[in-house]
Amino acid sequence: MKKTIRRPSSIPLYGAAAVWLVWCLFLPLYRLWHFAALLVLTVGAFFGLRALFPGTTEEIEVEEPAPAPVTTGDPERDKLLEEGQRAVAELTRLRGTIPDPTVQSRVDELADLTDKIFKDIVDDPKDVPQVKRFASYYLPTTMKLLNAYDRMSGEGAGENVSGTLRRIEDILDTTVQAYRKQYDALFANEALDIETDITVLESMLKREGLSGGDFKI
Repeated sequence: MKKTIRRPSSIPLYGAAAVWLVWCLFLPLYRLWHFAALLVLTVGAFFGLRALFPGTTEEIEVEEPAPAPVTTGDPERDKLLEEGQRAVAELTRLRGTIPDPTVQSRVDELADLTDKIFKDIVDDPKDVPQVKRFASYYLPTTMKLLNAYDRMSGEGAGENVSGTLRRIEDILDTTVQAYRKQYDALFANEALDIETDITVLESMLKREGLSGGDFKI
């Protein structure tokens, strides 16, 4: 993350000091109006020089504060969340070193979906087995392919290298779609619970005569 820093010029301070020095050497300073005039000249010199010499600005790189780790109080889920945070950090690193913009975009999507998949277990512990399966099968292979792509991107454009890079690029679209389906599948239980609640509510309203044309006052 870049931060802009303004470095003011020291010339206005030197100019204000020079006004005092010149006045004290050559002009009287024992009446009230002497001090008032000196103050006006000093302020005028300072702001006039600051307008002429505003200073410089520069951008510096500063480290973004690390996000606070998400915890649940359950050791199993917390361990899985830590694994997810490491995976997202590695995907973010790879995104910064892979030169191809299209692949960068795919890695961004994979990092976002990975983060959402792991964080799902914070609110829904029942999804732990599915997320474990995702972490054991899909994620390691994805990481292996992306690391290979990152490493081979700096190699010469030989036939083997070019062919392998194209194969990885082709599979990334399918991988993104698979990650989306994995994330959507985590809501199957919640969708079923909501559907059950809706059915129960509809039955209650119908029994009480509060639905549709059966509504009675």
